[in-house]
Parts: sequence; C-alpha cells; structure tokens
Amino acid sequence: MRKASGPRRLLAATRYSMQGLRRCWQEEAFRTEVVAFLLGLVLFAVIGAEPADYLVFVVLMLVLFAVEALNTAIEELVDRISPEISTVGRHAKDLGSFAVFCLLCANGLFVLWCVWKALLASGPSAF
Repeated sequence: MRKASGPRRLLAATRYSMQGLRRCWQEEAFRTEVVAFLLGLVLFAVIGAEPADYLVFVVLMLVLFAVEALNTAIEELVDRISPEISTVGRHAKDLGSFAVFCLLCANGLFVLWCVWKALLASGPSAF
C-alpha cells in the first residue's frame, strides 16, 4: 500500500489531527485548559493587553495543549503496555504530568505578569 502524497497526505494528516483533538476533548484536564484559555482571552480584553501579550499567551496555550496531548498518549501507552502497576510506568506518567505542570506554571506566571503590567500602566488609582 502506497502512502498518500501531496494534498491527499495533507488531508489525511489533518484528519488524524482532528481525531487527536476529539480524543483530547474526552480528557477533563484538556477541557479545563480550553476553558482557562477562553477566560484568559476575556481577561486580556478587560485589562487591555497588548497584541504581543495575546500572541505569547496563544503560543503558550498551544504548547500546553500539545504537551497535554503527549501526556495523554504516554498514559494510554503505559496503560496498554503495562496494565499492572510498575515503577517505570508510574515514572513515565509522573514525568508527563510534570511537563504539563511546568507549562501551567509558565502560563499562570505570564498571565499574572500581564495583569500586573496593566495595573502599573493604569497608575496609582488602580491600587
């Protein structure tokens, strides 16, 4: 069987990506992160964030979504390969979870920094 090429390959890759998105949507953590993303966009509009802040926020969230997808893939593989409790499997899952945690911290710190910057720009009356 020959692999698709050109536009057919692009369509197939897009279909696989959308299947991955549907799979991610089944995870509560992913849905929570999507809600946080939408709330972050609203917050940025309220504080009058700069376009560069929006760009950084969107990129950080896309990276978070990607790492969450990889973490889910790791968890599924570990559960499939090693259904019994194992140290290696636990470590793999913990490391994936830590990667997500690091990005959650980065996103949270960035949002706090943007809010702080907006408060400083509005002058002493904001305090």
